Amino acid sequence: MSAPTSYPSRNFIAGEWRAAISGATFAKLAPTSGAVLAEVANSSAADVDAAVAAARVQFDGGEWSRLPGAERGRLLNKLADLLARDAERFAHILAMEQGRPLMEMRMLDLPMSIDTLRYFAGWADKLEGRQIPTAGFMGRPTLNYTIREAIGVAALIVPWNAPLMIGIWKLAPALAAGCTVVLKPSEDAPLALTALAGLAAEAGFPAGVFNLVNGMGPEAGATLVKHPGVDKISFTGSTEVGRIIAREAAPLFKRLTLELGGKAPQIICADANLDAAIMGVAMGLFVNQGQTCAAGTRILVHRSRYDDVVGALAGAAKSVTLGDPLDANTRMGALINARHRDRVAALIQSGIAEGAALVAGGEALPENGFFVRPTVFAGGTPQMRIMREEIFGPVGVVVPFDSDEEAVQLANDTPFGLSASLWTQDIARAHTLAPKLRVGAVAINGWSPLDARLPWGGYKDSGVGRDLSRTALDAYTEEKVVSVVM
Repeated sequence: MSAPTSYPSRNFIAGEWRAAISGATFAKLAPTSGAVLAEVANSSAADVDAAVAAARVQFDGGEWSRLPGAERGRLLNKLADLLARDAERFAHILAMEQGRPLMEMRMLDLPMSIDTLRYFAGWADKLEGRQIPTAGFMGRPTLNYTIREAIGVAALIVPWNAPLMIGIWKLAPALAAGCTVVLKPSEDAPLALTALAGLAAEAGFPAGVFNLVNGMGPEAGATLVKHPGVDKISFTGSTEVGRIIAREAAPLFKRLTLELGGKAPQIICADANLDAAIMGVAMGLFVNQGQTCAAGTRILVHRSRYDDVVGALAGAAKSVTLGDPLDANTRMGALINARHRDRVAALIQSGIAEGAALVAGGEALPENGFFVRPTVFAGGTPQMRIMREEIFGPVGVVVPFDSDEEAVQLANDTPFGLSASLWTQDIARAHTLAPKLRVGAVAINGWSPLDARLPWGGYKDSGVGRDLSRTALDAYTEEKVVSVVM
């Protein structure tokens, strides 16, 4: 299939495709060429108001508010069917708007997106309350039970690094729980999610259940966060923006899920299967051009294996083919935009200036597009910027350790706490070290095995709350207590 030549780029509000009320648009550029892919609706506060109003009407008394859970599940399964039908079209849209190799969309993002819809479809009619025995009330027995009720209108603010997959992580549990939503894609990746709105209409979701507003974060996103008609905010993005959202949402006590930055350690113990570890660590470092919150940019290696790992990772980095995301030979595309490329390049230069040894990277780049070569440093120290800051690019630092205790200390020496990987063939060591790592997810002998059934979120500056799993449904519901005095 050839890549699409045009892309959906309007807002989707109350079941209708709409241009921004002002008529304003912005240009979405292709990361690998810098050419304009689409002119996208640039929404203002008026567009956000219209979207929230449509969601509010459906939640407060529309068809959606009366729909049984089984019917919500049927619609989610229908959406999954349509996405599976159009998977190749979505793979091309994602590859073009993200600059990411097509194979990654086919292998990772699309299968998980479809599975996530089906997983939460199965929960839609199973949101049960509890019966709770007590000692009674003033000498009289009571019947006490709880009801799980949808929280209301949910604002879903989605990042650019995996827009469809992360968007569905939020959309699926919100709809399964009975919420209505206003989804705000990143201005850097608006196309696949806008196309998904079209599939939701085809699936038969009532108008106003799934609303989508494109636009810039400081205008459309900020208005959505502060809007009094929004009951819940789910955001994935930077820690800096997460703090702003928390401050803005606090006066109205909006419920929050914030999945923020990461600085994942990948720990290679002395007894690790080195071939498997190198393959897994390279994946954790380079997939999606390193633009993942779970990117394993700190590679902590037992000193007895340090030289071998440095050499093998440098070789892996040098073997990666950069280029067109639609080319079957491409193994790494471009970063999302010029601003981000320049930021990553500046962090690479800081590593050199602060004394780390550059063992891979620095070669000439394609003339067009926003590329950065896979980069590996050796001899990093905890104080370096490349060890402290989230890079969000294909840049890793290899650091030696001499004991399990030192490995844990190095791993936890970060303000972030999203995920970690641990490579060892000693099962006792694995289960001893995993609880000591201050992160939300530990992968043993693998990198970040995401699944709709597993909760995803972090400690410390990596945010609050969890996406995915049964846990995510609680974030879109309130538990109401009913007590009957007998």
